[in-house]
Amino acid sequence: MGMKTKIALGAVVGIAVIGALSANAGDGDGDAKSDNRTSASAGEKTGGASEAKPAEDKAEDKAEEKASQAEQFKAFVQKNGTPKEKDAASHVTKVQGADEQNDILDAADVYTDFTGGIMGEGTGPAKLIASSFADWKDSENGLVTIYDADGELLGNGQF
Repeated sequence: MGMKTKIALGAVVGIAVIGALSANAGDGDGDAKSDNRTSASAGEKTGGASEAKPAEDKAEDKAEEKASQAEQFKAFVQKNGTPKEKDAASHVTKVQGADEQNDILDAADVYTDFTGGIMGEGTGPAKLIASSFADWKDSENGLVTIYDADGELLGNGQF
């Protein structure tokens, strides 16, 4: 295969990926807006005592949304994880990229307080964290990467 053919093929693949990403991003925004409007109009139609219970649910949802991704992840593991997974998740300090997913190229980063990089003590728990993350979030094509306190790679896994 000639050099010009490789360049042309790369350009076509790049344009296709960009087109797929932009088409998928547009679909998610429209659905979210229509869902919010439906929820608001349904809430306005209810009255009296039945309105108090949804308000409590909304307050819990807002509290959950305000919690950081790391706190949400830790809460999930505390509720659903094994004792070893709970211990590993207690070392999580930060989670990025878990809230926005498009099932095309999902990538999340989990930072921990382990030290020593891939040869350190956190390699085993990193696999447990990746497994717990896969239980927490689901994606068609997701990759979670676990880092130590210095930002060095500990492990990764699909979710």
